[in-house]
Amino acid sequence: MQRNRKMSAQDQIRETITKNDVVLFMKGTKMMPQCGFSSRVAGILNYMGVDFADVNVLADAEIRQGIKDFSDWPTIPQLYVKGEFVGGCDIVTEMTISGELDTLLESNGIGFNKEAADKIREANA
Repeated sequence: MQRNRKMSAQDQIRETITKNDVVLFMKGTKMMPQCGFSSRVAGILNYMGVDFADVNVLADAEIRQGIKDFSDWPTIPQLYVKGEFVGGCDIVTEMTISGELDTLLESNGIGFNKEAADKIREANA
């Protein structure tokens, strides 16, 4: 995401989560994560075939701090689905293993590979 310098970080974040069904604010990109936690969440979403926008917080210090203020959540990565904050790495991992992420995606009309989600659960059983 190239930030529009005329918009505040808060407005840019709000616009990004409104225009995209699934957004991951992360360190690095979905193809080249730059921290283990971001890598784990991007890996889950990529493996499950979820189409998501990635926002590299390392590219913009105002967005990096702004997303923490916006969500009132102190860590990165942060996952949003349909404009709602879902959580960070631990929460997304737990939701994936419990099947809650499947339910969240399904209830919001977000496409994903159910078979891949089942394989993640099998591997973590």
